[in-house]
Amino acid sequence: MADPVSWLLIEPGWRVDDAKGEEVGRVEAVTGDSNADIFDGLAIAASAFGRPRYVAAEQVGEITEGVVCLKLDRAGVESLPEYEEPAVEEEIRSEPAGRLARAETFIAPPEIHEHRPGLLRRFLLYFGRAGRR
Repeated sequence: MADPVSWLLIEPGWRVDDAKGEEVGRVEAVTGDSNADIFDGLAIAASAFGRPRYVAAEQVGEITEGVVCLKLDRAGVESLPEYEEPAVEEEIRSEPAGRLARAETFIAPPEIHEHRPGLLRRFLLYFGRAGRR
């Protein structure tokens, strides 16, 4: 059995197994705050053209090099909600407060640790590694 690794090492294309050890998909994206070492979850796709589903960090079991094992069975994975990408930008509107008051209340948004390949790369990752175990 391989040694466990950090969530920070997870890459798109890694195999995702259910609680029984059967492959249920591939990693599509990893979300979290790498600066604070907070793992939020994964987007996984069951096929190269399937819509990704979101797996919360609490449902992730062991992570080893190239494989993420979930605490869910196949039915649990199939009932997961679709993954929604976080907003890339946010609209900021001016407030009646002065600049100094706004500057004092500003909180920097957390950095998002996310890797999401394009469609062609996703296809190559899925089929390129699908035959390897």
